[in-house]
Amino acid sequence: MSAGLAVTLALVLLVLITVAKGVRLVSQGEEWVVERLGKYHVTLRPGLNIIIPFLDTVAYKLVTKDIILDVQEQEVITRDNAVILTNAIAFVKVTDPVKAVYGVTDFSEAIRNLIMTTLRSIVGEMELDEALSSRDKIKARLRESIADEAVDWGLTVKSVEIQDIKPSLSMQGAMELQAAAERERKAAVTKAEGAKQAAILEAEARLEAARRDADAQVMLAEASAESIRRVSSAIGQEAGPMMYLLGEKYIAALETLGQSDNAKLVVLPADLQDSLRGVLGKTGARP
Repeated sequence: MSAGLAVTLALVLLVLITVAKGVRLVSQGEEWVVERLGKYHVTLRPGLNIIIPFLDTVAYKLVTKDIILDVQEQEVITRDNAVILTNAIAFVKVTDPVKAVYGVTDFSEAIRNLIMTTLRSIVGEMELDEALSSRDKIKARLRESIADEAVDWGLTVKSVEIQDIKPSLSMQGAMELQAAAERERKAAVTKAEGAKQAAILEAEARLEAARRDADAQVMLAEASAESIRRVSSAIGQEAGPMMYLLGEKYIAALETLGQSDNAKLVVLPADLQDSLRGVLGKTGARP
């Protein structure tokens, strides 16, 4: 009786183990890869699934939700031999579990290394300034470059974001020195340009002053010539008016000379009487 009970309990236990191994509940957001005798057999979808115990084995359990892959920071050399530090983050999704487990050993590590290699290649084609200011361009090229490889591994690259891209510490020091030198150069250029403009304006001012002085001299000469013509026209051939004008100017000059503070001695010309006769309009002989 005890032997029969033991057999019955053994059979029940065997049935329970068989059911436990044959019934699989797959959670939402996961897919399981089943192998039969070491060979791929079927992919279990979310929900209740039945497999043959002892023949079928769940070899891989894959997450079909978006996977976040952090790409570590690395040094990248630009086309102009500048060293920059950059890292990224990728969002991928398993769309074909069979390719993901049989197409590559570790798809997460494969995608991570592919992003690092492609990123070095893309940045290596750019100048330093272009690399630092073209984050969106780098991101677009990076995603486009790894998309085909990801499909072969049963993955879809949802997005690749450049987290940080910056010069290395040594490069930052060099850039600061370059920026300081550039500021000094611009200051020197500005100063030289200002001096040049000042010199040009000063020369133009001298030229304008000289031109106006010449115009003034011409106008004075023309005025003098016109005055002489009018005087000549007024007096005609008579000597009396001419002598009167000359005498008047002569006396005015003597008066000015006599009123000067520096004048200690006034010299009268020998022909003063003749000059006075011209002023009085007397051209005759001396009395």
